[in-house]
Amino acid sequence: MSLLATALLLLADAPVAAAPQKFAAISGGWTVDLRVDLADAAYTQPMDLTIADDGTVTGSFYQSEILAGKAGRAQGRTCIAFRTTDGQGLYHTSACLVDGRMVGQTWAEGRGFVLPWTAERR
Repeated sequence: MSLLATALLLLADAPVAAAPQKFAAISGGWTVDLRVDLADAAYTQPMDLTIADDGTVTGSFYQSEILAGKAGRAQGRTCIAFRTTDGQGLYHTSACLVDGRMVGQTWAEGRGFVLPWTAERR
C-alpha cells in the first residue's frame, strides 16, 4: 500500500471535529423577565432559540413560534431580531447579548406598546 493510501485511511478513521457554532452564545433556552418595573412581582416567559450559522433564527418566545428571524454580529455585539404572533397581531422582538444576558425589547404592533426586558440563560 502506498504512503498516500495509508494516510488517507488514517484520515478517514479520524474523528471529525464539530465546527464551532457561530451563534452558540445566544442559542438555547432563556427565561425572559417581562416586568414593567423591577419592583413588580415576577413575571417571566420562556424563549427558546435555535440559530443556524447563516443567522436564521427559529424557536419560540412567549409560547409562540418564531415566524421569521435573523441574528447578527457587529460592533462587538451579538444580536437577534424576530417576529411572532398571538393570532391577533404581530410582535417584533430584538435583543443583544450583554455580559452573558439578553437585553431586549418587544414591540406589540397591534397593541401599541414597546416593552423592554432582560433574559437569563436557563
